[in-house]
Amino acid sequence: MPELRLPLPPPELNDDGKIEWGRISEELFRLGLLTGLDRGALTALCDAWGTYMQTLRLIQELQKGSALNGLMLRTKQGNFIPHPLRGIANKQRADYVRICAEFGMTPSARASVSVPPASRPGNAFSEIG
Repeated sequence: MPELRLPLPPPELNDDGKIEWGRISEELFRLGLLTGLDRGALTALCDAWGTYMQTLRLIQELQKGSALNGLMLRTKQGNFIPHPLRGIANKQRADYVRICAEFGMTPSARASVSVPPASRPGNAFSEIG
């Protein structure tokens, strides 16, 4: 079993990703579910969240002009297609939920997570970069 550690967030995460890192990393660590090896997976999780939130804000800005903006786009041929930003948002949301399950952060995934109490770190935090 790898040593429990609270990894530091990479500076490349956008602000939303960093906020999400702060929101969940200490809790995962406290529960004994986070080690230094998990930095990449946690980065992917927080990056997906950050990109999802960024995309939702762009869609909201587009929707101020029209009910279709941000949801549908008219092609040169006059057809309506889903706006590409909606596809990005959907992909990032799906990635976020999928990676959350890896950390036991969905109700169904949590039901199968078992961490022995001896492996829980308590209140002692050790950080790695």
